[in-house]
Amino acid sequence: MIIGVPKEIKKDEYRVALVPVGAETLTRMGHKVLVQKSAGEGSGFSDAEYRAAGASIIPSAKTIFARADMIIKVKEPQPVEIRMIRKGQIIFTYFHFAASRPLTMGMVKTGATCIAYETMEEIDGTLPLLTPMSEVAGRMAIQEGAKYLERPMGGLGMLLGGVPGVAPAHVVILGGGIVGTHAAKMAAGLGASVTMLELDIERMRYLADVLPANITCLMSNPENIRNEVKKADLLVGAVLIKGAKAPRLVTRQMIKTMKKGSVVVDVAVDQGGCIETIKPTTHTNPTYLVDGVIHYGVANMPGAVARTSTFALTNATFPYAVEIANKGFATAAVEDETIWTGINIIDGRITDPAVAKTFRMKYTPLEDVVV
Repeated sequence: MIIGVPKEIKKDEYRVALVPVGAETLTRMGHKVLVQKSAGEGSGFSDAEYRAAGASIIPSAKTIFARADMIIKVKEPQPVEIRMIRKGQIIFTYFHFAASRPLTMGMVKTGATCIAYETMEEIDGTLPLLTPMSEVAGRMAIQEGAKYLERPMGGLGMLLGGVPGVAPAHVVILGGGIVGTHAAKMAAGLGASVTMLELDIERMRYLADVLPANITCLMSNPENIRNEVKKADLLVGAVLIKGAKAPRLVTRQMIKTMKKGSVVVDVAVDQGGCIETIKPTTHTNPTYLVDGVIHYGVANMPGAVARTSTFALTNATFPYAVEIANKGFATAAVEDETIWTGINIIDGRITDPAVAKTFRMKYTPLEDVVV
């Protein structure tokens, strides 16, 4: 199989979908790997390293999209890339379709097979390709939130952990999944007072057992959310519904009750966000104000720590990329339930029920397409 790795062109995206050792492994298996010139530079990998690993360095994305059977990316295809995608081509990347009708419609029209990292699910319900970036994003949410609480950044002028004799910041985290748990660990480790809101009582019992004593778990309901949002110095949105748009848990009215100079970081922004006032931003222009509250809505947070993120991501994605390359996507999907759950669109048909429901479009069961 010919595998193409284009350079990421989304604003401030520095990750790359394949590291040199991955290219070496694929070429030894008999596959051909095409890497766009300077694709790895943002993560610290030179073209020379890819060449030494057996990959061909290609000057343009257009050539890669024209020649490759499978495209491996990090972020969803941008409009200029969508126009280059061919019918029957495999696109293996993060899509987050539920957050964008234009992206969904664009990929439907291509006739390509879209395998989404974020919906690939193990038998036990875990999301193996979303987990590593969720871990990074959860930790970064606190790192960035702490920075914007500083007065020169427009914040309250609070040290997240306080000092003896001065109370620490109050951090409120919506969601007790991977993002929320890593955000809570980071905030608690810095000495903050942390409240986590979660719906699953069994998950809360588990978290209460394993997390530090300065983290309080509360049932997520409208009253508790209202009360905690009002008290928050830093509010972190960490809610995920696999493949679907994030539920809106925090309203504009709740934001108005927060202190001027407090900070909101919504990690769910790439799925539409769980805070009404959030909108996507970039690393170049990461924040904006609503009612005096700093909003941080960077949709590719892990891209800022590209080297760490690239290794963490490719550690998880590479075994599946190998499986698809060796067997073809159809056989790989039939033999591996995790890959099966990643197929969102195939040959113009939406095969993920959550995506179809979000846009009220026709849903086609995958078994009707892949036999």
